[in-house]
Amino acid sequence: MLKKQMDELDRLSTEEFHRSAKSPLVVVLENVRSMHNVGSVFRTCDAFLVEKIYLCGFTPTPPHREIQKTALGATETVSWEAVTEIHQLIKDLKEQGYLIAATSPHANDIEMSELPVNQKTALLFGTELGGLSDLA
Repeated sequence: MLKKQMDELDRLSTEEFHRSAKSPLVVVLENVRSMHNVGSVFRTCDAFLVEKIYLCGFTPTPPHREIQKTALGATETVSWEAVTEIHQLIKDLKEQGYLIAATSPHANDIEMSELPVNQKTALLFGTELGGLSDLA
């Protein structure tokens, strides 16, 4: 199997991405250590036309060579914001009508396939080792 080159991926240009309708989804990363993981999230959010990424806690932010290496340009397309207070961010997102979906096991958990697809949703991801903090 031959690996596609960047120009063969039929990826939207930065301008096309910004003009495109976005999915009603935001991604929140809290204390994600790996810059490669952050870059991978950017690339995935680019592919799914995610509305925005929030980088919280000690999650590294662009521009950084290690993030760019994995993001493959997605830091230029996907809107992002560094946020210091995840608790306040969650409160603000709730007030804006977002369903908050944390990826950590919880007493009230549901399968991802049960999430409504057309509802404004914030997906929260925590550190690679311990998941989300108690603040989230």
